[in-house]
Amino acid sequence: PVTAGSIVVPYGHVIGNEKWRGSEVAQRLQGKVRLIFEDGLGLVDFHLSNRTCILLISEADLVAGDEFKRRLVRFRNASSLRGIVIVEKTQISDQYYLGVQKLIVLELGMVLLPVANQGEASQLIIQLVSFCVVREQSRERGANPFLRQQRAQPAEPAVLQAAQHIPGVGKTKALLLLQHFGSIHRLCNASIEELEQVVGQTVAQQIYTF
Repeated sequence: PVTAGSIVVPYGHVIGNEKWRGSEVAQRLQGKVRLIFEDGLGLVDFHLSNRTCILLISEADLVAGDEFKRRLVRFRNASSLRGIVIVEKTQISDQYYLGVQKLIVLELGMVLLPVANQGEASQLIIQLVSFCVVREQSRERGANPFLRQQRAQPAEPAVLQAAQHIPGVGKTKALLLLQHFGSIHRLCNASIEELEQVVGQTVAQQIYTF
């Protein structure tokens, strides 16, 4: 089983499972992020950082049966990584989606992000990579008293886009949150009560869970 810290991912890189080499997702990631393929990633499809990884459930996986469910359960039971599940929700796979959502979100307590196709999945991975980079750098600044804390400007495009990929957060709420908290680091460490003051109870819960 893969545990946090056993895979070292350089900033701005994505480590992809060899099985995705040549896929549409991989082709669209090329040139946008530094993509390295490796064997032996096991249940994980893409590593975005030392702590965060992607499990990508394709339309074909959904139609083929329950193997993907067993993979998710095995990952959840064996790994200390933060797994984000991207599911390809199409006209063909739509009939299976509610059951998948129930398993991933309610039973396994994982983050589920639906996409329409592999092109959209690659765009989402690119945004999540930038979010992970900002988060890791923020964590390091917080841990090292000799690194001067930099206040992220809400207008900074990468930070703003990263914030918009939190479930329930669009451009307006992202701006509000970044203006209020000043940085992704402070936003990531905000309590649910602090979040509620800015975006209300429902969205605050979504952000906190994410």
